Amino acid sequence: MEEAFHHLAEIIASLVEIAAVLIVAYGCGEAFLRLLGVIARRNVTHGQRKIIWRSLGVWLLIGLEFELAADIIGSVISPTWQDIGELGAIAVVRTFLNYFLEKDLDHAEKTEQIEPPPPARVKGANESRQTRASDSE
Repeated sequence: MEEAFHHLAEIIASLVEIAAVLIVAYGCGEAFLRLLGVIARRNVTHGQRKIIWRSLGVWLLIGLEFELAADIIGSVISPTWQDIGELGAIAVVRTFLNYFLEKDLDHAEKTEQIEPPPPARVKGANESRQTRASDSE
């Protein structure tokens, strides 16, 4: 029974690690494609690059959380103190990375003012009335 539990925990930890890799890879791919689009345009603002940076940072945070979860699952099946110590050290490093990346993203969000896109022009009631009035003249 215990051997089956260890085997199941290894499979789950591996699946969670695969999920983390896929999450980070997706975030990197998305950021790369968006960056190519920004490079192709001429009038690029710092805010547009920051949006891409923030988006990538969020994907990295989510990936780190999944990696930390895989480490926690792995600690359940680690047989020696050395393995547990190594997993603990990795978990501490990932937790610090996660903390400082999230803190950096929060700080950037608070200090940077990203210009919203210009509002779309919708033909309103006033414009319709003006058009009708000019048509009747």
